[in-house]
Amino acid sequence: MKMIKTSLAMVTVFAMGLSTSALATGDAEKGQEIAAGVCAGCHGVDGNSIIPSFPSLAGQHSEYLLKQLMEFKADENGTAVRNNAAMTPMVAELSKADMENLAAFYASQERAPGKVSDNNDLVAMGKILYHGGNIENGVPACASCHGPTGAGIPPRYPAVAGQHADYTLAQLDSFNTGERTNDSKVMQQVLIRMSGAEKRAVSAYIQGMR
Repeated sequence: MKMIKTSLAMVTVFAMGLSTSALATGDAEKGQEIAAGVCAGCHGVDGNSIIPSFPSLAGQHSEYLLKQLMEFKADENGTAVRNNAAMTPMVAELSKADMENLAAFYASQERAPGKVSDNNDLVAMGKILYHGGNIENGVPACASCHGPTGAGIPPRYPAVAGQHADYTLAQLDSFNTGERTNDSKVMQQVLIRMSGAEKRAVSAYIQGMR
């Protein structure tokens, strides 16, 4: 009976897209102190960015946040896994513990609802693509990785619901061109098949997801 319970627990963890080694730990209070001094100007005091070109981080999975922070940081050769001219210098002085604390803080914050676009046709197109993909172009549904509600699957697939359309579109373009150098293998395969209109539509729909 004990073995069965253990097996069921392991199945539950992996069904959620987690592994015990992927779980991030940190002190949210310490993370809040770091965020106030380093991150708030772009990402908002509570992680809800009011600048469309900067992502909202509130409510994002701590595992995903930690992964991104670590991959922004350059190694001794000045190379970062995720190439980003703005973020790499911002994380240069952060330790792994600092990053864990930041991830814990942002994960603990409540995400503000996204703004629904007034372009109904664009949103309708984005909804179809997000949930059903495009069979003709071989574009898979975004929901297959990011979930039907946009909640994501940690640690690999981020929550996207309510994210700024400008930021989402910029990331899609960065994956498409190869400018974004991490998490790109799957995304490039998807985006090479997507038109500019489809990327704009999905971004608009994601922004309005609750």
